[in-house]
Amino acid sequence: MKLFYQALKRRPSMHGYDQSLVWSVLLLLAVGLVMVYSASIAAADVDRDTGFRSGYYLVRHSIFLVVAFSAAFIAFQIPIRVWQQYAPYLFLIGTALLIMVLIPGVGREVNGSKRWLSLFVINLQPSELMKFFVVLYAADYTVRKAAYMHSLVKGFFPMFVVMLVTGVLLLAEPDFGALTVITAIAMGILFLGGFDWRLFGGLMVALLVGFVLFIVIEPYRMARVVGFMDPWKDPYGKGYQLSHSLIAFGRGEWFGVGLGGSVEKLSYLPEAHTDFLMAIIAEEFGFVGVTLVVLLFAWLVFRAFAIGIQAAKLERYYSALVAQGIGIWLGVQSVINIGVNVGLLPTKGLTLPLLSFGGSGILANLVALAVLLRVDWENRQMMRGYTV
Repeated sequence: MKLFYQALKRRPSMHGYDQSLVWSVLLLLAVGLVMVYSASIAAADVDRDTGFRSGYYLVRHSIFLVVAFSAAFIAFQIPIRVWQQYAPYLFLIGTALLIMVLIPGVGREVNGSKRWLSLFVINLQPSELMKFFVVLYAADYTVRKAAYMHSLVKGFFPMFVVMLVTGVLLLAEPDFGALTVITAIAMGILFLGGFDWRLFGGLMVALLVGFVLFIVIEPYRMARVVGFMDPWKDPYGKGYQLSHSLIAFGRGEWFGVGLGGSVEKLSYLPEAHTDFLMAIIAEEFGFVGVTLVVLLFAWLVFRAFAIGIQAAKLERYYSALVAQGIGIWLGVQSVINIGVNVGLLPTKGLTLPLLSFGGSGILANLVALAVLLRVDWENRQMMRGYTV
């Protein structure tokens, strides 16, 4: 409590943090709020669980934002050294939550996947929180093992064992998309932390072979890949989602059909307010709207890496890796989601960060960005000669 009180006494001014980063996040959240409402109207009207209220998802998404902003405010008050101190414990908590999801009667199954824990009012998706915990833990591990980053056995193998356990739990749900993002975060942080580039290259080849094997041995994953390569071969079956997503992009053309004018959201495109929100943005706002969203994400990732570089110059190596890990996370997940929407990648079941409907995702994203802002704020404090 004393630490929290001291942090409140020295809250930053408007010049105490990266304003362009804040505005890009706020713009993405605003676009998400509007588009979740637009994309979910039809879904809410036909779903009995919503009571046939067209504003059901808008209200819930707004509540998620309030809760997430509150959590982000608290997260910002916590010094980065405290996050580093508790990173291993948070990772263990995340692992425990992933195990709980798989326990019969505890985990909630939706569409054949056990990814949620029921908290009565909302459902918690542990894999979303795990992405944040992996950023913190991988950064802490890399700093602690800095002297062994040239060694496959001492530098990589312990992290490999930990991530293997995480991967097994995620595949048991199954949640291949979250595993892809978490793997990218861990490998990216290790590489940025000085892991030998030759070993890194070899491991990337091994990972690629492993991912191909995961796809080949599971018929449903193989079916997704086949459907993604040629969705028009089976537009009413395996290629249904992608074909309708591509239709939405085609209808949008340069400037879109206008807000609320989407046809594909009228029960044609499944998961329009979650996984395929970008397709509705493309249909209603066209190439211009999609370009704006992509540029906002690009700026967010650029600022995350810039903040990380500044922290490294100040010899704050853990902070640097956390900032860049958050950039990797949001960048990789947004690229995968957009790639799925435009047909460049097979369906992964990943939402678009900061935009798609989903309480766990919004909560994890905003807490992570609050930590990123804390890194930036502490950088500025150190450059002014203050201690953090």
